[in-house]
Amino acid sequence: MDKVLVIDDNPSISTALSLLLSLHGIETLNAVTPQAGLQILQDNPDLGLVIQDMNFSADTTSGEEGKALFYALREIQADIPVILLTAWTQLEMAVELVKAGAADYVGKPWDDNKLVATIKNLLELRELQQQQRVSQAREQQARKQLQQHFDLQGIVYRSSSVQTVLEMATQVAHSDVPVLITGPSGAGKEKIADIVQANSSVRDGPYLKVNVGALPEDLMEAELFGAEAGAYTGAGNKVRQGRFEAADGGTLFLDEIGELSASGQVKLLRVLQTGEFQRLGSSKTQVVKVRVISATNSNLPQQISEGGFRQDLFYRLNVIELKLAPLSQRTEDVLPLARAFLAPLGKQLSPEAQRRMVDYPWPGNVRELQNVMQRAAVLARSDVIEVESLALPASAPSKLPDHVFEPSRELLEQTLASCDGVIAQAARELGLSRQALYRRLDKHGIAY
Repeated sequence: MDKVLVIDDNPSISTALSLLLSLHGIETLNAVTPQAGLQILQDNPDLGLVIQDMNFSADTTSGEEGKALFYALREIQADIPVILLTAWTQLEMAVELVKAGAADYVGKPWDDNKLVATIKNLLELRELQQQQRVSQAREQQARKQLQQHFDLQGIVYRSSSVQTVLEMATQVAHSDVPVLITGPSGAGKEKIADIVQANSSVRDGPYLKVNVGALPEDLMEAELFGAEAGAYTGAGNKVRQGRFEAADGGTLFLDEIGELSASGQVKLLRVLQTGEFQRLGSSKTQVVKVRVISATNSNLPQQISEGGFRQDLFYRLNVIELKLAPLSQRTEDVLPLARAFLAPLGKQLSPEAQRRMVDYPWPGNVRELQNVMQRAAVLARSDVIEVESLALPASAPSKLPDHVFEPSRELLEQTLASCDGVIAQAARELGLSRQALYRRLDKHGIAY
């Protein structure tokens, strides 16, 4: 059952509120003095909300006692919602405290329906905030444990989707089964491959990378499997060692695997099945032990249906699939990545630039973000990068329209810090009302 603390020196007020809230399944604790109310809050950390009067001494109407009580309550629980009970003479003081973080003020006499609706909304919001804090704490603990037990190759992220990919990547790293990493171009597939290799049983062995899509088709097989002298025009008089031979006892990362030729697919399938292959122009069988990690931004099932990729090879490569989402679907990662790219350059982002970056869909993913940060650092006229220096396409559609703009925790903290904690200024910077900013600060558990 939800609990509400009422602090009011008028017993009739406390009785009326207790009766009203009990009809809606809300338990009420009552205090007639500020000192008693503070003690009840100290002894009951599960309280969901406080309703407090603004005056307690006879013939006092300034609201100063209520102001002192409000700040004392916040010292005990900085995030507890506080509703101020006020007469018209303390309205200005109540407005001042709302700006300082009070949830709302209610004039005497109050409207029962409106007051109950306000209390229920605040209690629901507080419960959601507490659930979110628990979830965030679990995620932070999971990230910490992952960083302590595995080599994550300095990857920067905040999103739960990347956390899930990393958990699976580190879990399967020690096995020797093939891993297929899928995701759009520039999303960071190679970084995930590096993490798999760094935590594998062959991490001390050779680690070779081949961009299959960048190889000319007539040289692809020779590059991967080697070639005898004179095996093809321009081959020369020396035997060419292929990447599989060079990676024996280690790991081979095959990027853009969907571009592999039909004959190359046959040979690759054989290597995965038996560890055997033959150099181009040779009948001698070579035997290797290589961990294969492949990646693609192509739709391999579609290529299979169109006859462009072997189904049996796909099943061999796809023993473990790690799906990396585009940056537009993990906007929590945008600002941490941007700061990581800018840190060596000694640059920071203005609040307006951060908002623009969170809004921008990043079709080129992490690679585009890195290039934009490098360019902006050069164009910026000071240590703070403004929107103009980002030079992002004006025609690019925003991820969300302005009226549903949802700033991230990082953007909220950065903006609040840059405004020296002045809520009104931070709200203007973010294009939000003060109350909208308060709700978001409370949602993320940010002190203000």
